Amino acid sequence: MGNFLYMIKTDLKGYALAALAAAAYGTNPIFAVPLYESGLNPDSVLLFRYLLGVPLLAAIMAVRKTGFRLSGKEAVSTAVPGILMGMSSLALFESYNYMNVGIASTLLFVYPVMVALLMSLFFKEKFRLSTGICLLITGCGLALLMKPGDDATLSVYGCVAVFISALTYAVYIIFVNVSPTVRSIPTIKLLFYVLLWGCLLFAARMALASGATVPASGEAWLNVAALALIPTVISFACTTKAIQLIGSTPTAILGALEPVSAVVLSMFVLGQSISPREIAGGILIIFATTIVAAAPALEKAWPNVRKLFPQRQV
Repeated sequence: MGNFLYMIKTDLKGYALAALAAAAYGTNPIFAVPLYESGLNPDSVLLFRYLLGVPLLAAIMAVRKTGFRLSGKEAVSTAVPGILMGMSSLALFESYNYMNVGIASTLLFVYPVMVALLMSLFFKEKFRLSTGICLLITGCGLALLMKPGDDATLSVYGCVAVFISALTYAVYIIFVNVSPTVRSIPTIKLLFYVLLWGCLLFAARMALASGATVPASGEAWLNVAALALIPTVISFACTTKAIQLIGSTPTAILGALEPVSAVVLSMFVLGQSISPREIAGGILIIFATTIVAAAPALEKAWPNVRKLFPQRQV
């Protein structure tokens, strides 16, 4: 009985952490949009977000007594996920300038479908019927979002930016999973170097093109600090712990709270509106990606479920 209660307590803790991680990541827009309004560009917002996130992660590593040293091969290998994550963040934050941030966050959630499709195409992973069905459902959801109503259409540039963000994030997830060198690096340590590479990417872009803008008020610095803490360090730390407690599939399924959190916050904090048609499109996308995330676990559990209902011999 004691072991059973302990398992229940552990599962509840894992689900709570996964939900908190998803909700925390959905706060990205409410801190980024006010920074845009104060004059910062996406490169500057992300540079300061990453820069403030680095010492927070360094503190966590110090508490856990995780070393900072990397081999030459590890240092080179972290560049790929670092640049991919930086590109994904930049594309998403760029899309906020062209479309409703809640819709942008919902469109971003097509990345689990992209992961499943890319794994099937390039790594010979089994293409499930559920994945094909989910692609059709996702297409229907996108069709609803692409024409929100009142004869208005979404910004093509904004949509392209979100899809680049989703694609680069999908490739990031795949690379981290298939690279033996990257998989051998502790999670927090990997994120530390991912953020460092992202800082280099944003600094290079600012030097070559966009130019540097600096937060000019205490409120702006608070928003940057919140970006570094809530959707970066807290979200990632909670996700990592949730995976350890309940596994990657339930954690991924609860990731559906990310766009929900972003939509609700964009409506009540930023005052942005969303139509019933957009809500319907978002629900279809979240439903499809949830099926993709749950399919492997359901397939694995199905034989055990069948054993509970033995067939009668005629």
